[in-house]
Amino acid sequence: MATRTAARTPLELSDITVVEGKSLRKAITAAAVGNGVEWFDFGVYGFVAYALGKVFFPHASPALQTIAALGTFSVPFLMRPLGGLFFGYIGDRLGRQRVLAFTIILMSLSTFCIGLIPGYATIGLWAPALLLLCKLVQGFSVGGEYIGASIFVAEYAPDRRRGFYGSWLDFGSIAGFLLGAGFVVLLQTAMGEAAFLEWGWRLPFLIAAPLGLIGFYLRHSVDETPSFLQEQERQAAEGTKAHSTSFRAILSECRSSLLVCIGMVIVTNISYYMLLTYMPTYLSGSLGYSEGHGVLIIILVMIGMLAVQPLIGWGSDRIGRKPFLFAGSIGLLLLSIPAYYMVGSGDTHRIFTGLLLLALMLSCLIGTMASTLPALFPTRIRYSALACSFNLAVIVAGLTPTIVAWMVETTQNLMMPAYYLMLTGVVGLITAFNIPETACRPLRGDAPKASSDDEAMQLLHENFRSIEHRILAIDLEIERLTERRQDLVLRHPDLD
Repeated sequence: MATRTAARTPLELSDITVVEGKSLRKAITAAAVGNGVEWFDFGVYGFVAYALGKVFFPHASPALQTIAALGTFSVPFLMRPLGGLFFGYIGDRLGRQRVLAFTIILMSLSTFCIGLIPGYATIGLWAPALLLLCKLVQGFSVGGEYIGASIFVAEYAPDRRRGFYGSWLDFGSIAGFLLGAGFVVLLQTAMGEAAFLEWGWRLPFLIAAPLGLIGFYLRHSVDETPSFLQEQERQAAEGTKAHSTSFRAILSECRSSLLVCIGMVIVTNISYYMLLTYMPTYLSGSLGYSEGHGVLIIILVMIGMLAVQPLIGWGSDRIGRKPFLFAGSIGLLLLSIPAYYMVGSGDTHRIFTGLLLLALMLSCLIGTMASTLPALFPTRIRYSALACSFNLAVIVAGLTPTIVAWMVETTQNLMMPAYYLMLTGVVGLITAFNIPETACRPLRGDAPKASSDDEAMQLLHENFRSIEHRILAIDLEIERLTERRQDLVLRHPDLD
């Protein structure tokens, strides 16, 4: 493909990247499966938090055990900005593929080590200290994982199908959570609670090693993205060096994009962690369900979310990303209280319906995030800019399980999670009003991408028609302003 060196030259057919179907499928699979492995590792922690509380914080009350275990889950989010800065810098200079291959190894290794840590009864305070260390390494790794995977998919996907292909990334994330939840339930059922608390809780963490090797193989074998290779070609042709990726430079160039990115990440991830991480603990610790029962309900909800994700991605390619962001945010604002009333009703059918409502709202948000965020920033700083904004926002979202557990314990009000989600919905609405529509448009600063030569020709003609329409609009505006000027001239005695 030719590299365009002048922004004002006409778009040519050779400027449009035609992505081979085989390469595209390989890239999507590597990103989605690898992301699923990472989120299996990270998500398992939420499903066994009650067991970890008893093993690593045995002298605390049951409520404080849960808060302490979830607190250990939340603290690593403070490491994510550091991981984001590091991996963002590397990703914008050395490439997306190398970063993704490294993050999955780092994540899997730290998760595997959690399964090896002796309990508090064996090594005392060293047990929670080592647990925290492993979680900090996880947080550092995840700082570059989801962003890198979403960029990888977006930079491969054709413009007209970026929403659909991007939705498979979160399909992989939910599948990872689902696999982790299913494995936990299987172990609890087969072993019983006593054996699970004694040693069974370690197995979901130990399985991270073989899963990580699978993810590494998939990511190591895939090629670098077309967008990054084209950016390298452009810099070589112009004789320029990589641009500064400091936060100050990014803030100066992309202030509005950073703000809407932070808003979208906050609303999506608070909803995500509320449903998939905190909810099993809420059902068991606050509502009195057995741990296995609570996780089983979440598993059924996640199966429904898996079916919906590709449909939302497909729909966003046709009606846009913004309508789904509006729908999810309005749903959080209006339906959170009814949903939590149903969850707390004690009736299994109502509980399931309430959780499905929450899952549908979350799906509207998460189903478009991977295709929306990468389009907000240019290729040369895309990884760094997204990593900075995403991980700063995730600090807020990552504290959700701990904050909500503390609010429920302090106030004894089981509706606190609903109020928290309503506030999140307000943030989502503000973001939806201000975020630009990115559906069926090239990534910012990138050449268009198509899935076939015929589609490339269609994109070329659409580009020319778009220019013609804009020129016509400008001509009409000039004509209107000329008439207005003439009207003002006629009102002045000294002008002609």
